[in-house]
Amino acid sequence: MGALDHLSDFFDCSSGSSKLKKRRQLQTVEVKVRIDCEGCERKVKRALEGMKGVKQVDVERKANKVTVVGYVDPSKVVARVAHRTGKKAELWPYVPYDMVAHPYAPGVYDKKAPAGYVRNAEDPHVSQLARASSTEVRYTTAFSDENPAACAVM
Repeated sequence: MGALDHLSDFFDCSSGSSKLKKRRQLQTVEVKVRIDCEGCERKVKRALEGMKGVKQVDVERKANKVTVVGYVDPSKVVARVAHRTGKKAELWPYVPYDMVAHPYAPGVYDKKAPAGYVRNAEDPHVSQLARASSTEVRYTTAFSDENPAACAVM
């Protein structure tokens, strides 16, 4: 981009339309929607396949999960499902069980989660509960049965 191009951007009198558009990136959006039957599954799939930028739609009825691959905005996907189907939709709040340090910590474990999934906990208070500090680790290993040099006070 030369100096004239840069200066012409300052003196552009067009009505706000730019020649350079921001390109969206290909992404995967996972949405949680309650799907009871084949009709619900068809309705959700049809609503998302008609959306601009969508390349692929996968529906997992047992997990109540819809996966959309394409050049889309996640908030627009959720809004489209809610508007077109009349169902409550939200971004997928779960992560696989082995991705979390402590899956049974309060705020992480969820009874409503599908098998093999727990809530994604990025709350600093939950992570504090899940991990022990270095002094706690030092004291517990000092009196551990697996430590051969442990203190035998008992």
